Amino acid sequence: MLKKIKKALLSLAASGLLLTGISTWQAAPVAAATANYQQQDLNLDVKAAIAVDADSGQILYAKNATTPRQIASMTKLVTVYLTLQAIKQGKLSWTSTSKPTAAIVKISQNTEYSNVPLTSSRAYTIKDLYRATLIESANGAAMTLAQAVSGDQVTFVKKMRKLLTSWGIKDAKIYNACGLANGNLGSAAYPGVGKDVENEMSATDMAIVCQKLLKDFPEVLQTTSITSATFSSGSTQSQMTNWNWMLKGLSSYYSDLPVDGLKTGTTDKAGACFAGTVKKNGHRIITVVLGAKHANSQDPSRFVQTAKLMHYVYQNYTAVTLKKGSSISGANTVKVPEGKETSSKVVLDKTVTIWAKQGSKLQTSLSKTTVSAPVKKGSKVASYKFSATSGKLPSLSGKTVTAPAVATQDNQEANFFVRLWRSIFGSK
Repeated sequence: MLKKIKKALLSLAASGLLLTGISTWQAAPVAAATANYQQQDLNLDVKAAIAVDADSGQILYAKNATTPRQIASMTKLVTVYLTLQAIKQGKLSWTSTSKPTAAIVKISQNTEYSNVPLTSSRAYTIKDLYRATLIESANGAAMTLAQAVSGDQVTFVKKMRKLLTSWGIKDAKIYNACGLANGNLGSAAYPGVGKDVENEMSATDMAIVCQKLLKDFPEVLQTTSITSATFSSGSTQSQMTNWNWMLKGLSSYYSDLPVDGLKTGTTDKAGACFAGTVKKNGHRIITVVLGAKHANSQDPSRFVQTAKLMHYVYQNYTAVTLKKGSSISGANTVKVPEGKETSSKVVLDKTVTIWAKQGSKLQTSLSKTTVSAPVKKGSKVASYKFSATSGKLPSLSGKTVTAPAVATQDNQEANFFVRLWRSIFGSK
């Protein structure tokens, strides 16, 4: 009978701690920049879209975001990632060179595609090919990078697929390193599939690619933010202009949106696509729009829709940053029934930014309120879970946004007699 009463009391105590372990704070209003977009009135004129926090992956807006669609030249972000990875691993250097095959040369000289002209008589540096891939969206340059990394196009495609799978992207369809339709690649086409097939990913998948690229190789922004440059091919000089017209100095620049990347993509099937990123008020977001209008080569629709989405996020959300080492009131201790001390203090183990809609309240709780002894200083004992009165806070991982909670000091296990005493008379 005593055991049942004790168990009931412990259960009530644990429930009480869970309730008092919820910290709540109000999201402050944000001043509007230009037009005030409400979600119900956003009506993005695209087939699919997503907006996420670049660090946590918190999803801030989504429209048909899990449906795979053609991604065209946004494919090149995966090609660039694998190139930067090869450089980091010492398999390539910026001064390494690669000579394009005859099939790649033919593609590079097709003026119907975005390109810088390559010749079979010259080897090009990885740096030049990398810049041409990101700035001019040069298809031949991207394929030559693939060749440098893996030796041939098919092997590189397999490497792309393996990388995406390792990131949890399972529904992507990848056939080449550049994003053209398979039939446009001539003898370099992927074997065993139709001419009309194109690379496909969902907006969510593309956001994951962008997040991984920015996290692992943030230096990519130094190149994606370049508006124009010159590409040299022997005696021929080609002027490259970035297809991302939202960069400062180009036609779709918005003064209140300092966009510095990442990549456009266009085919007849894909429509106009754009994976963009911007850092404003100290907070970086990633946006992806798929299937915007593309009436002609001068149509800015994808950038108009991207600006609309970016404005919506910054105007309708408040970003709250909690720094590493912060103690969150109401969620700063866990019970340690068998420890020398019956509770341990916990703090955030990393800086995290949480976005909440204006007028809503953010809430923080611990995934565990009771842990076993011993507890070591700096060890993860639980996770902070974040939510809001406006709804859940989903992320690209498929889970709600969380952050590790670590102990601030050691708490060894109490000796046998202390634990026995507590089991009989309680913890005090």
